[in-house]
Amino acid sequence: MHDSANGLMHVYLPLMLQLHFKRYGETGTPLLILHGFLGSLDNWHTLATALGEAGFVVFAIDQRNHGKSPHTREHSLQLMADDVKDFCQQQQLNSVILLGHSMGGKVAMRFALDHPEKVARLIVADIAPRAYKPGAHDEVFKAIFNVQLDKIATRKEAEEQMKAWLGDFGTRQFILKSLERTESGFKWKFNIETLYREYNQAILAVENDTPVNVPALFIRGALSLYVREEDKSGIIQLFPQAQFETIENAGHWLHADQPALFLAKILGFVKQQ
Repeated sequence: MHDSANGLMHVYLPLMLQLHFKRYGETGTPLLILHGFLGSLDNWHTLATALGEAGFVVFAIDQRNHGKSPHTREHSLQLMADDVKDFCQQQQLNSVILLGHSMGGKVAMRFALDHPEKVARLIVADIAPRAYKPGAHDEVFKAIFNVQLDKIATRKEAEEQMKAWLGDFGTRQFILKSLERTESGFKWKFNIETLYREYNQAILAVENDTPVNVPALFIRGALSLYVREEDKSGIIQLFPQAQFETIENAGHWLHADQPALFLAKILGFVKQQ
């Protein structure tokens, strides 16, 4: 923008978000954890604690429009990847291990492709770089929007209102972790209006003109439908060093279904020479 009063040109840069995070561990390689859609860093407390005790400095992050991080009108994989870049700058982190689940996995891939020099190792949990079909979260959105926050006194009442729209008990419990009691009543920690409006931005493909040689581990749950056998070729096109692991008796939330196995896969990968 041109300032006619003094002839100067002012360039307005986008604000750098201050993401909410929790740190685990005192010394070691920094490891960033990026949660999935409608989740928060609280979903990863147990694993983050274990990784901190295993010799890493763990930063579990609330991504924008989730948890206690800022709510914005914009939401996209690129914006969240840029948030990670800003976070690394704020924390003075030059090289990190990046662990992302679901939407967080797509953000982790986008960041690794944009800034491979900053990623020592990449771990992607139960998501592929391809685009996903719209509508996968329709029932979840209906359940959330049909909770009458001003008329409930307990989380149990919220769950009862969700049942008609969302039959799966585990998914209801996952969503209810983001229902917060305040002095004025209940509220959602996530920014449901923006996430609903910009949902298609979170399911886009992660693409790049050239592959990057970042050591990468892609872990899927055997009971999940998010990662198919035919997705491997697309992954290898972007990350030629990709390794693949499958955890039996685990679905999309593999870190909750089989936490010990999930931790073992991560530690085995990050300790490779």
